Amino acid sequence: MRRKTKETDIVVELGAEGKIETGDKILDHLLTALFFYMREKASVKASYDLRHHLWEDLGIVLGEELKGKIKGRKIARFGNAIMPMDDALVLVAVDVSRPYLNLELDFKEEEEGFSLALVREFLWALARTLNATIHVKQLAGVNAHHIIEATFKGLGVALRQALSESERLESTKGVL
Repeated sequence: MRRKTKETDIVVELGAEGKIETGDKILDHLLTALFFYMREKASVKASYDLRHHLWEDLGIVLGEELKGKIKGRKIARFGNAIMPMDDALVLVAVDVSRPYLNLELDFKEEEEGFSLALVREFLWALARTLNATIHVKQLAGVNAHHIIEATFKGLGVALRQALSESERLESTKGVL
């Protein structure tokens, strides 16, 4: 899946062996963790003008790629994880049905490059493009790096569960 705008040029391929090269080392680190815990091989290449545009557009492209991957399939729909990482403990829950983001993170120790605003842009773009409700709640922690990385790891586990195949349509309404 490719998204090319005046601000970004991003290609995401799931199931493809490749490198994650966004030009933002922190985002590369977090995406590596996300795809590892999703158990997905991935190739990501990007160029951008501002980090804000990169993170938001990457969420959009990943959402489109995941949406295409599950189109026409019955999926488990729900996934969740409680992810520890050193001082951090983060709960992530996903429902692939309609877009919503609840993000409750608050770190006491900032770390260069780790930005709550960028995480919010990525997750909201992913949620609205994939049509997923995503809840992220920090249960413990002070360090920005640990809290954000636990979020991406937990998101990987939750997405792996939610996007896995199901024998039935997981909706009492008969439609997602």
